[in-house]
Amino acid sequence: MAIGKMGITDWFHRKITDPLLSIIRRGAEPNQLAFSAALGITFGVFPICGVTVFLCAMAIALLGSYCHAPTVMLANFVATPIELSLVVPFLRFGEVISGGPHFPLTSDALKKVFTGQASREVLLSVAHALLGWLVASPFILGTLYIVLLPCFKFLVQKFSTVPLSPKKPLLHPHSEINLKVRDV
Repeated sequence: MAIGKMGITDWFHRKITDPLLSIIRRGAEPNQLAFSAALGITFGVFPICGVTVFLCAMAIALLGSYCHAPTVMLANFVATPIELSLVVPFLRFGEVISGGPHFPLTSDALKKVFTGQASREVLLSVAHALLGWLVASPFILGTLYIVLLPCFKFLVQKFSTVPLSPKKPLLHPHSEINLKVRDV
């Protein structure tokens, strides 16, 4: 039992904790980290498995310096188990929004999806899940940003080895600064 627990703990540290601390120690701004993590999780719960990495890559390419690419991808990785658990809620939410029929989740429907014999009802259910995610995603992104911002402010303050921005003083407030002025 202890060996299995140690393996999970070691894996968690290597795959999540260590990369996150590495990102924070490099001196990214808390606002950018919170936005990037929220973006990565929001795209990470997209209801079609295997597409999330491409969505994150497109967001990184389009947003450029507004987001922090390693944080987006790490958050996308962390969101994978959440993605699988939210497919059905997004499907049901999309059905409610569109007023569409309730799609019965049976093993037969799942077999049709995996074998490529998707019927119109299966394709409609995928469209409903996409609609549910599309409507929920701005709320997910905003809520995650609001929740993650104080967390990243704390983490950056505690673990960062680089000053937050050039506007903030690098020296202790009680240290003396001697400036030399050149004659022009």
